[in-house]
Amino acid sequence: MASGKQTKYIIVSGGVISGIGKGIIASSTGLLLKTLGLTVTSIKIDPYLNIDAGTLSPLDHGEVFVLDDGGEVDLDLGNYERYLNTTLSRDNNITTGKIYREVIDKERRGDYLGKTVQVVPHITNAIQDWVERVGSVPTSEHGRIPDVCIVELGGTVGDIESAPFIEAMRQFQFRVGHDNFCLIHVSLVPVVGAVGEQKTKPTQASVRDLRGLGLAPDLLACRSQHPLEKGIREKLGMFCQVSPNQVFSVHDCESLYHIPILLQEQGIIDVLTDRLKLGKLSIPAEIVDEGKSLWVQWGEFARRRARGLEQTTIAIVGKYTNLADSYISVVKALEHAALNVNRQVKINWVEASDLEESSMHSDPLKYHEAWQHLCAADGILVPGGFGERGVEGKVLAAKWAREHSLPYLGICLGLQVAVIEFARNVCGMTDAHSTEFRENCKTPAVVFMPEIDRTTMGGTMRLGSRPTKFQDTEFARTSKIKKLYGGVDEVHERHRHRYEVNPEIVEELEANGLRFVGRDAETGERMEIFELADHPYYVAAQYHPEYLTRPLSPSPPFLGLLLAASGQLDAYLAGEDLARNTDIKLML
Repeated sequence: MASGKQTKYIIVSGGVISGIGKGIIASSTGLLLKTLGLTVTSIKIDPYLNIDAGTLSPLDHGEVFVLDDGGEVDLDLGNYERYLNTTLSRDNNITTGKIYREVIDKERRGDYLGKTVQVVPHITNAIQDWVERVGSVPTSEHGRIPDVCIVELGGTVGDIESAPFIEAMRQFQFRVGHDNFCLIHVSLVPVVGAVGEQKTKPTQASVRDLRGLGLAPDLLACRSQHPLEKGIREKLGMFCQVSPNQVFSVHDCESLYHIPILLQEQGIIDVLTDRLKLGKLSIPAEIVDEGKSLWVQWGEFARRRARGLEQTTIAIVGKYTNLADSYISVVKALEHAALNVNRQVKINWVEASDLEESSMHSDPLKYHEAWQHLCAADGILVPGGFGERGVEGKVLAAKWAREHSLPYLGICLGLQVAVIEFARNVCGMTDAHSTEFRENCKTPAVVFMPEIDRTTMGGTMRLGSRPTKFQDTEFARTSKIKKLYGGVDEVHERHRHRYEVNPEIVEELEANGLRFVGRDAETGERMEIFELADHPYYVAAQYHPEYLTRPLSPSPPFLGLLLAASGQLDAYLAGEDLARNTDIKLML
């Protein structure tokens, strides 16, 4: 591909309400373009002043997603990576904080030669330069400059904090040219009144606001509970100045995996091809064939989600269970693993603090319901988290799984609480705890990593992709988790933590059956993966395997949990093909 090639840009904006589904529309559009053989990258613009998402509460903004380079970013970048099967960088997430810091740093260096620094043109130029620079960075395994960059504009049209980005995109359309700029506006068509009539006024008002700011939508993606009624497309087209075939119904589906199919059936590929002159792009034949194969596999995967598959129940024991988006990558990893082994996953959300004895006295109903959900599950998962609330409940969940031979997967803090539980109840270290919660505890089972900054919060954890080396021991060589990873000697997974297992107690833990089969490749002294001997599946990882899950390539630790919970693990490890009656194969 010629180095001077102009990347084409698709901007996805939102109106009426926040959280309307821009990320899924952007991801689905990117997937559809990939099925044509195009190389696609993505950028998420978040208008908040934070430099990144690292210090945001999951209950406030959803999960913090971590990239290979250690970037702590918005959860939508996780959607992009999963749908596009690509690897993004921290620069693919733009925040107001990043832009203003860049401009102010330039001003302090004197780069503006004494000019008055203003939102227009300096902030808006910085935004445009960032988008154009990142949009041309290769992210595919072929090393091709992206044919298309999808830019999701966070927030809602009309928000004060979004104004500089809207203005930057208004200017950007002229910088890159009409044939290289397309705007998809995602809006809401609510149902009002007893008769259930769909109302178009909110979308009309939203588009009017957008046009008043200098941007005209090329496509409308209309979120609604049901498919758009007869005449709604024509009405929206007339009042929003688009053709009816440029109005797309994005109604509630069986699952989010059906959204690309829904858009494809309504002709979005034809509209985008015509609008952006995609037919003029030169794409190698082998990449076109890969795109066709991807669409066949995606279709089978989505159809499998809709089938009446046998159900496997997993209890997620966490502290942010009031907002499912707090664990969105964990949920997706479970779904991917389940569908790849012909199962439907049901999640029992268990608030960790409700399992604790104090809850039995303060709220007996919640206490008994939490334990009922835990005991009824086929497997238990304890995800990562911060803070002391609910820690003892997670310890009890790990204990229940260990003592009752119930499949268990611990992630980050989920590994640490399992180590604490094992140290207390198997090794006799009754005072074992983490120095995160008991700084001066007598038996520190989990300790603060010596190289970590204790005073600065943002971006100071052990972050990003790090190598984990499987140990050269008989148990590690034959461990279930190594087999699930395909027998490799080393894996690269993403981390986000400040605390680690105390290396001083590892020997005693292993002597009692808790085997650390994986350690960090740099020093060999940091515990990364353990597997419990003589248990159907009791595995934990210090890293976050959920960040690398893909619909067609599930994360091995999650795959192991679903296989064990559904009674298929031994057969799988013995080499039996669990997907023998389908077109899609397990891809590890």
